[in-house]
Amino acid sequence: MHASLGERELAAVAEVFASEWPAGQGPRGKALERELAEHFEVGEAVALSSCAAALHLALLALGVEPGDEVIVADYTFPAPAHAVRYVGAVPVFADARADTGTVDPRAVADLVGPRTVGVIAVDTVGLPADYTELNAIAERHGLFLIEDAACAVGATYRGRPAGALAPVACLSFHGRKGITSGEGGALLTGDRALAADVRLRSSFGLGSIVDQARVVGLPIPVFHETGYNYKLSDIAAAILQVQLSRIEELLDRRRAVAARYSELLKDEELLTLPHVPLDRTHAWQSYLVMLAPGVDRAGVAADLRAGGIGCGHGTWASHLQPAYETALTCPVSADLFARGLAIPMHAELTEQQVERVADGLRTALRAHARPS
Repeated sequence: MHASLGERELAAVAEVFASEWPAGQGPRGKALERELAEHFEVGEAVALSSCAAALHLALLALGVEPGDEVIVADYTFPAPAHAVRYVGAVPVFADARADTGTVDPRAVADLVGPRTVGVIAVDTVGLPADYTELNAIAERHGLFLIEDAACAVGATYRGRPAGALAPVACLSFHGRKGITSGEGGALLTGDRALAADVRLRSSFGLGSIVDQARVVGLPIPVFHETGYNYKLSDIAAAILQVQLSRIEELLDRRRAVAARYSELLKDEELLTLPHVPLDRTHAWQSYLVMLAPGVDRAGVAADLRAGGIGCGHGTWASHLQPAYETALTCPVSADLFARGLAIPMHAELTEQQVERVADGLRTALRAHARPS
């Protein structure tokens, strides 16, 4: 993890310190919400403490009840399934496409049943899912559709930005993402009533604190809901305002890194490079390769780390996690989970570092490939 934070972000934080409003729901948070809504071309944005908080509040606002079933993408960090569990509903895992790792619309369609109320799709490690098909499935069956765009800020699908591809979208500003405040998130929607519900629940069920602060006399806040402390601090909001203004600069660097990896590794037979369909672009939160069957992934990773090159497994087959006992199988997701390897990807990588990663990976692959 290497966040691209610098002097402009520090100056923005200093301004918040001087304003004496570092907490959540302050003026910087409100300004960030306006800028997010404008950037993503949606009606409403609610700044929150995390993408997980956005998913949780979205399900509450959509009226999901205990016993309902929500179809969730399996090949991902299991935050969507966790959120479904938070509201007492049942996550139903949908398998992935083998080429992109995004949720397979055919798997989603096959899982729709009498208790299904909605779908949470995921833009896997920065690549948007198939929203034309997914929106059609949701509309045909009267289901809600949520876009988990946690990894995909800056990506596009058929010319539209990730974060605006479903009626409700959730973003993450964690330290690994394309733009970051260390931690943070947001909910995007065109539904004003849903946004108001989420905003209220995000602050213990109180109305806007910054608005109440302007009341002359003694404003006494009223609790309208049993809410949560999911606010985003004004310190984080100020950082994100700067990061949002730098988004194209930061994405261009990641694109350049991804393009160079693809050039250096295109002829390597012991791995498969990321596949990006022509109708979408990747945010490159991660650069995730698939090792060939028979390659010892643990051995490759050990060699890379011994050489000072970080790596990881990529993401999870959620249905295989001990937290979820299910009879459903997602064989494609399980296979990707077993073979994925994420190599260094951030906006500060140099040309020399990228070449060293590629060279180190080739050497490790040769050392840990089972003879055919």
